[in-house]
Amino acid sequence: MDTDKLGEAAAGNPPEAEKRRGVAAPGAATVLVLVALPLMLVSYFFGDLAADTVVRLHRFKESSSSSSSPAAAADRLLGGLLSPEFDEASCLSRYEASSRWKPSPFLVSPYLVERLRRYEANHRRCGPGTARYRDAVARLRSGDGDGDAECRYVVWLPIQGLGNRMLSLVSTFLYALLTGRVVLVHEPPEMEGLFCEPFPGTSWLLPPDFPYKGGFSAASNESYVNMLKNGVVRHDDDGGGALPPYVYLHLEQIHLRLQNHTFCEEDHRVLDRFSWMVLRSDSYFAVALFLVPAYRAELDRMFPAKGSVFHHLGRYLFHPGNRAWGIVERFYDGYLAGADERLGIQVRIVPQMAVPFDVMYEQILRCTREHGLLPQVTSTSEPAGGRPPPPPTAKTKVKAVLVVSLKREYYDKLHGAYYTNATASGEAVAVYQPSHDGDQHTEARAHNERALAEIYLLSFSDAVVTTAWSTFGYVAHALAGVRPWQLAPLDWGKMRADVACARPASVEPCLHSPPPLVCRARRDRDPAAHLPFLRHCEDVPAGLKLFD
Repeated sequence: MDTDKLGEAAAGNPPEAEKRRGVAAPGAATVLVLVALPLMLVSYFFGDLAADTVVRLHRFKESSSSSSSPAAAADRLLGGLLSPEFDEASCLSRYEASSRWKPSPFLVSPYLVERLRRYEANHRRCGPGTARYRDAVARLRSGDGDGDAECRYVVWLPIQGLGNRMLSLVSTFLYALLTGRVVLVHEPPEMEGLFCEPFPGTSWLLPPDFPYKGGFSAASNESYVNMLKNGVVRHDDDGGGALPPYVYLHLEQIHLRLQNHTFCEEDHRVLDRFSWMVLRSDSYFAVALFLVPAYRAELDRMFPAKGSVFHHLGRYLFHPGNRAWGIVERFYDGYLAGADERLGIQVRIVPQMAVPFDVMYEQILRCTREHGLLPQVTSTSEPAGGRPPPPPTAKTKVKAVLVVSLKREYYDKLHGAYYTNATASGEAVAVYQPSHDGDQHTEARAHNERALAEIYLLSFSDAVVTTAWSTFGYVAHALAGVRPWQLAPLDWGKMRADVACARPASVEPCLHSPPPLVCRARRDRDPAAHLPFLRHCEDVPAGLKLFD
């Protein structure tokens, strides 16, 4: 539903990145002066080139001291989340992403680390290629629905765009942790090689000969809600009756609601009887798992900070494959690494509610200026008094702005403003947009690789501006552990948002479509009114999100 993409501009190695790799420590100061002098002269005579000149100078300066950078000593295992058992060359991003992220604002619970290691051991026992998996599939094909089988599974089916897929996959993995199931991921052609394997010594990919991976919908007879409606399963069943061989759980938002009978405690007792579950979702239903009382104690132990769920599990599960990570490295090292600050601006325009360009651009400017994210520009490229601009120095502050959008108009106008005019603060602002694909193409693998690379580039920002309702934006800022400045939904009557942007209460994504919780009560309850770690989302008033 929400994938802005990374384009061909990042495919080549920028000259600056090659330069960085060739700098040796001895004599670096001399080389720096020789390189800086002509750049300073160019900047002196051509003021409108100053921003790009200073960025290049800073990149070179940073490369000469990178060996002593604190980032080099970053926690490669993310506080114990990651296993050290992997071959680094097979997945470069797994242990390298930590050197580009800001330090996590959340401590990792030792109990979460213990649960992850236990899950990995169980996945090795029951995963594809094992005798236990072959036995479980044979029983499935024979129609045996025994919930007491040694290995239990949840098969994840993708739907919608990359942001939605990552949100639902983290939710599915959390469900597996809570219920002792093994996650198996159906990888269609557009996702091949997109992510590295997250579990050591095994695979999370669903084998291609698995019999049930297509044709499901909310109307399917195999869906839990329809089984309940048709009397195939009952809440009051004592567990003695025969079960179908698997259950299908459909968690797609329909009119901003998930189906009822999916997050009531009595429903999860019934679901737990099935050894095989097929699950399809476009939502961050991890939030709804906190509504089930039976899971609450375990969730509290794994996540003392409720606002850290996607941050920790997303960093644990998702590691871009080497092709996508190569795009990230080349673009980051070539264009962003040398800046003193990095600001990400993510713009998602939904075709069904297309905000006019001028309206959205004005809102972005209000947000960034009101909160000090971008400096004001003067009406000239010269500083006050008409004097020529001073030559760039190592003290000049450089801000790199990464624009992420399917459209190029936002980059063009913002880049033009800071390229043509000086800033009132004297800092240099360089604006970059890796791609502008125009339309979303979730069905294309290269498109998804660029999308994933762009999510990670955004997550390396010091501050982020995101669009309301955007699952793409949710994933990026949650991985970063940074509360974004979220652009407020438009007041269509005024064609303007009264408040340009606001910071959400937590870095957690929003569940746009919470389930009704009538359960066996006579009326639906508002969970945010009863549970202290839930509140309604700033951008989706009916939605729910976790916070501390």
